[in-house]
Amino acid sequence: MFELTRRNNSSHINSYNPFREMEELERTFFGRPFMNYIGSSDLYAFRTDITDEGDHYLLEADLPGLDKKDIHLELKDGILTIQAIRHSKSEEKDKNDKLVRIERSYGSFSRQFDMTGVDTDRIKAKYDNGVLKLDLPKKDEVVPTAKQLEIE
Repeated sequence: MFELTRRNNSSHINSYNPFREMEELERTFFGRPFMNYIGSSDLYAFRTDITDEGDHYLLEADLPGLDKKDIHLELKDGILTIQAIRHSKSEEKDKNDKLVRIERSYGSFSRQFDMTGVDTDRIKAKYDNGVLKLDLPKKDEVVPTAKQLEIE
């Protein structure tokens, strides 16, 4: 007749991680996963906060461990791009002060922001203690005026 089998409610789709093999390979060589979350790596991401301060916006970007010279700001076609380059080198030596391992990492990451409504000629930027702060003054609102048109 019919054969009964126990139904498993877990879905193979939910447990599938397309990055698992890459993470395992990375862990084998370097002892840590390449990606912490799908599409996210701490090396290539940074957090930002944008607050409305009334007459201006305040954008704060967390960029710890970087030098000011490694951060580049560009404003083009109404889009502000924050780009940063992170590079590091670590050496591991044995008890006889001989090199056992040298690792280098390099990464470039960026974020873009629409500057509609911002007076881009008055933007000010400051980098201090790993935080980039941008003062983004709002454009003065232009109140449309009504105009009477004559009929010929």
